[in-house]
Amino acid sequence: MRIAVLHDHLRFIGGGERLVLTLASALDADLYVTDLDPELPARIGMPGVRVHEIAAVPSTPILRQERQASAFRAADLPGYEAYVCSGNWAVFAAAKHRPSLWYCYTPVRVFYDLRESFLHDLPLPARWAARNWIKRARPRYEAAVSKVEHIVASSRNVAGRLARFLHRIAEVVYPPVDTSKYRFDRVGDFWLSVSRLSHEKRLGLLAEAFRNLPGERLVIAGGPQMGVDAKRFIRSLRPPDNVEFLGEVDESRLLELYATCRGLVATAQDEDFGLTPVEAMASGKAVIAVDEGGYQESVVHGETGWLVPARPDTIRDAVRSATTARLETLRIRCRSRAELFDQRVFVSRMREMLGRIVEARADGGRPATF
Repeated sequence: MRIAVLHDHLRFIGGGERLVLTLASALDADLYVTDLDPELPARIGMPGVRVHEIAAVPSTPILRQERQASAFRAADLPGYEAYVCSGNWAVFAAAKHRPSLWYCYTPVRVFYDLRESFLHDLPLPARWAARNWIKRARPRYEAAVSKVEHIVASSRNVAGRLARFLHRIAEVVYPPVDTSKYRFDRVGDFWLSVSRLSHEKRLGLLAEAFRNLPGERLVIAGGPQMGVDAKRFIRSLRPPDNVEFLGEVDESRLLELYATCRGLVATAQDEDFGLTPVEAMASGKAVIAVDEGGYQESVVHGETGWLVPARPDTIRDAVRSATTARLETLRIRCRSRAELFDQRVFVSRMREMLGRIVEARADGGRPATF
């Protein structure tokens, strides 16, 4: 199959970026993005993927999203047997590129369930501008989604949002983790959070929890969300001295952090799915996660970690209860759980679905079934 994969951008390392590079590599597909950092595939460990930038876009919020949507709407990429759209704005290419499959990490949450909390955090002039943009952009977005022929959701949580907000039914294929890359060295002397610096990741919750854990140490790895000033964001958290921010780290350093931490702490608000718990479990490390969203689909409470209410005291208590001996006993169960989300499972399922889409198109355009 000759496949084109379209993704919003390739500027920072996140779960979506890892997924599209994994898919493009496995399918020998061409990857089309806006805002390309040409060194990023190598930093993730996949330098051989063919990546093409269809447009440069600004970093300013709203203008950035508008330009991305426009770039994919105007894209003209003939000659492929199927097109995979990934992310929020690549879906605007679906009307002109068929057969199409949308891998959905989540419907745009500022249009739906996070709209009011997003607007509340903005100063008044920006709030007015954002509210008007949402009013204009949401119908265009929903029209673009209506042109997609097939949808794959990254989790049951996301499939529920698609049904609730966009009235579309989606198959679930969990994002991939190359479990063979991860290793266990030891139960170390620090807890790890792997997270972008953005409000929905609720890093303030972690700062408060570890403020009351002076004998523990937390290391946070991850760069800022596009448009976020990292230093200002960190200052706003008022982190205690036992919380350290590393910024974005390369692949080898991330693997080392997983291998040598005590475990992972994950606090994102209603996380779509969340790759980091699976990555931690692939390293034989237990996960303390808030009991909501996609974490409920990966972490098994009491067996591969703990699911707790999203409060500083519950996170604090879980960290205190996680003795080295207890963390050691969970190692094998964690590794076994991670294997269920291995990239071989993801690639096999995606290849099967795309094969059926291509076959259906060749057979007179009948609907593909999965």
